[in-house]
Amino acid sequence: MDFTRVRAHVFISGRVQGVFFRSEARQEAKKMGIAGWVRNTPDGKVEAVFEGEEKSVKEIIEFCKRGPPGASVTDVQVVWESYTGEFRDFEIRHGYRSG
Repeated sequence: MDFTRVRAHVFISGRVQGVFFRSEARQEAKKMGIAGWVRNTPDGKVEAVFEGEEKSVKEIIEFCKRGPPGASVTDVQVVWESYTGEFRDFEIRHGYRSG
């Protein structure tokens, strides 16, 4: 069986801050064995990087399209990047740094 590892850089728009989006995304990622991070952005979006098995990463992107109860997702942009394996765990990042 082929376990292709992938990396997705995701930007989620809508009512996604103040609805436990980051917390729920971390919980889902940990359940699925996905590494990376999630954070709020100054423009009201949620940004995340997911690394893991392709099937799991695609599943968490589907979660991002729905969000947790209370969220109202209007758009999800996915940028597929090269897998790096740089993350050991999945974390919520606080604050915002460009780059």
